[in-house]
Amino acid sequence: MKTTLSLKPAEVTRGWTLIDAEGLVLGRLAAIVAQRLRGKHKPQFTPHVDCGDNIVIINAEKVRLTGNKVSQKLFHYHTGYPGGIKQRTITQRLEGKNPGHVVRKAVERMITSGPLQRAQMKHLYVYAGSEHPHEGQKPQVLDVAALNRKNSVSSHQNGA
Repeated sequence: MKTTLSLKPAEVTRGWTLIDAEGLVLGRLAAIVAQRLRGKHKPQFTPHVDCGDNIVIINAEKVRLTGNKVSQKLFHYHTGYPGGIKQRTITQRLEGKNPGHVVRKAVERMITSGPLQRAQMKHLYVYAGSEHPHEGQKPQVLDVAALNRKNSVSSHQNGA
């Protein structure tokens, strides 16, 4: 008789992964990161346990978008005051004071909402530049651009 092994939270081993987001397509990057945060790349994946890795993303400000999303995609937010609805383009958000927030929200929206999502998102570290304070953990570098040729955008396609 074969039984399915269910991983317990105390048995989880977390690795550290470093991803350089320079020139990568935002949606494809977010999908790969979400899969690794959940732990679906591991053979002992258990859906109800936070068994994913710690992910460090650097150069988040240099992420790319395809098509006309650079100029046409709008994000709406509300200030809390009457008539306080505002909008920004994704370019304004990437050039703003927190460009890593764009990558963080893209990953967050690809993971099912709930307490498990909030626990998994605590293992995501996004930095706008190339410096990060996680060298002591010796993260393994994951080359997302080499996984699929569509994962990165060359500069002549994006108009950058």
